[in-house]
Amino acid sequence: MSELSHHLLDREIRERPPEYYGPNLSPVGLELRAQELGTGVHALMATVPPKDNNGVVFGTKASLVIDSGVTPGIGAQVQRVAKEVTDRPLRYLANTTYHGDHTFGNIAFPDDVTVITSRENRDNMHDLAYEKEMRSRNMYGAEAEFDAFTAWRLPDVVFDTYAEIDLGDTTVELHRFGPGNGPGDTIVYVPSARTAWTGNFLCAAGSSHMMLQGGPVPYIQGLRAMKAGLPELETIVPGHGPIGDGPQAIDALLAYLERLQEEVSTAYQAGVPIDDVYARCTDPWADGLDPEFAARLDAYPSPPAPMHADFLGLCRQLHRICVMMTYRICEKVS
Repeated sequence: MSELSHHLLDREIRERPPEYYGPNLSPVGLELRAQELGTGVHALMATVPPKDNNGVVFGTKASLVIDSGVTPGIGAQVQRVAKEVTDRPLRYLANTTYHGDHTFGNIAFPDDVTVITSRENRDNMHDLAYEKEMRSRNMYGAEAEFDAFTAWRLPDVVFDTYAEIDLGDTTVELHRFGPGNGPGDTIVYVPSARTAWTGNFLCAAGSSHMMLQGGPVPYIQGLRAMKAGLPELETIVPGHGPIGDGPQAIDALLAYLERLQEEVSTAYQAGVPIDDVYARCTDPWADGLDPEFAARLDAYPSPPAPMHADFLGLCRQLHRICVMMTYRICEKVS
């Protein structure tokens, strides 16, 4: 067993902080709108953040879709919107994570579409009941949507650290730089557009992240590997929230995780109980949203004031789960 594995859990942690609430990922009200980022490169952006974003990339021969949504119905919507921007045949579906809000829609895709992701993601797609339980916390009254399917369509092709897909004059790269939100986070990078779909691994600077299956140590290593491995990266399309500047997002998350690891491990070593550690850790959202991130939210069609308040509350909640996860990993490795 590698030393790094001590910082990871076998599956998503069930525990949540007291009075915690998570992001609303319900399919209710979710609409996807295409946003062109380059020739043959479109983000499919949820009109209501933090519901899931998707993407479509196409070349002269074929198209590829990124993530399939939280239900088969959303998977069908992803395909409809993709067809509005290209008539190239859909041949590939890339899953950025194994989480159900990115993969439950896989079952809506035709059998001749090849589903591809990292080996670690595929290896975590073995307990549909548990994954439904975890994601039901994010359904906010729409939990019955999960009753519509009893099978989890698994990937057809997996890779370890790198894969490449030729769509015809357009190349798509798939990378696994290391664990982050989960063990198998997959980055879908289009060199021609210098754009990456980052799933749950990386959000725009100013947004909170969510550690569910490991601590900051492997996450930091993965981010550094991404920074070194994609030197020309400019734009990220995260799984949730607005499009962001890639290098800025990496640097912001690295700074957050490094401070989080230091503060939580110091408190743990001093014998501070978890319930007291939350208040001891620096909360970047204590005084409000980052102005640049708030401006990105203003581009959405929803009224800005309520959206700012909702997102601020969510960032504070996700920060608390990161504190909790880091503390539990300190217990595990001690």
